[in-house]
Amino acid sequence: MRHRSAADWVTYLLEPKNWVIVTTSAVGWHADGAAGLAWGIVAAVFAAVLPMAFINRGIKRGQWDDRNVGAKRPRLIVLAFIIASVAVGLALLVGLGAPGELSGYIGCMLGSIAVLATITTVWKISIHCAVASGSVTILALLFGPWLVPAYLLVALTGWSRVVLKDHTIAQVIMGSLLGAAAAAVTYAIIPHR
Repeated sequence: MRHRSAADWVTYLLEPKNWVIVTTSAVGWHADGAAGLAWGIVAAVFAAVLPMAFINRGIKRGQWDDRNVGAKRPRLIVLAFIIASVAVGLALLVGLGAPGELSGYIGCMLGSIAVLATITTVWKISIHCAVASGSVTILALLFGPWLVPAYLLVALTGWSRVVLKDHTIAQVIMGSLLGAAAAAVTYAIIPHR
């Protein structure tokens, strides 16, 4: 029971929303200091806050059981909403002149979500691990190797998802690898200082 409780806590604290808020804020800050941070917060609203509000609304209406949305059909509905929300956020960022580094990051995030949604139609890849690994990778690439130990948080996330029986070890590993690869590609193609 103690392990289950710890795993629930880890899954909650290291859920995608929290990684996305930290990462968009950090990428914004990296791009343009305090002004970039403000843009990062705008991006976080569309990439994390609105999707979480949608998930919470679905829970209250009985459309899905919990914040992790494990069943395939509801999971695809949530992913479709996230894609739409991130697309609207990206359009606003580009249209209103946000830093290219942040807009590029959000554009790549949109592509990554579409890939995860496509995979989800046939296999339940770990989105928690994809987002955690992608976040650590992009932050380490932007701010330096001192962030590499944060991969321990990715491993902890994977552990929690397996202990909770939400994912297999293979789904956790593939999510982590896909997230890191997507972040590396993102770093290679976005403009950055």
